[in-house]
Amino acid sequence: QVQLVESGGGLVQAGGSLRLSCAASGIIFSGSAMNWYRQAPGNQRELVASISAFGNTNYADSVKGRFTISRDNAKMTVYLQMNSLKSEDTAVYYCKATLWRKDYWGQGTQVTVSS
Repeated sequence: QVQLVESGGGLVQAGGSLRLSCAASGIIFSGSAMNWYRQAPGNQRELVASISAFGNTNYADSVKGRFTISRDNAKMTVYLQMNSLKSEDTAVYYCKATLWRKDYWGQGTQVTVSS
């Protein structure tokens, strides 16, 4: 059974930083592409950042230069370092793993940025 557990969300002031973690179990983590999505109230879920099994990364234009995705295969964990946070970054952040064309989602963690 695949489980993805996000942590690290919370309330932060604009300009501050947070680091999200997503711990995986029940999956071949090293072979999985890992992604962070977010969904703000009234908005569609959007892709924030992704990292391939080979370590290649991609970012949404809105977070380039501020967010960094990384992975630790030994810990089966993917991270999202978020710096220079803005009020528009407020959302529920979800972790997604993709392996052999199957997607697995975490339950999400709330990030609230106060201006």
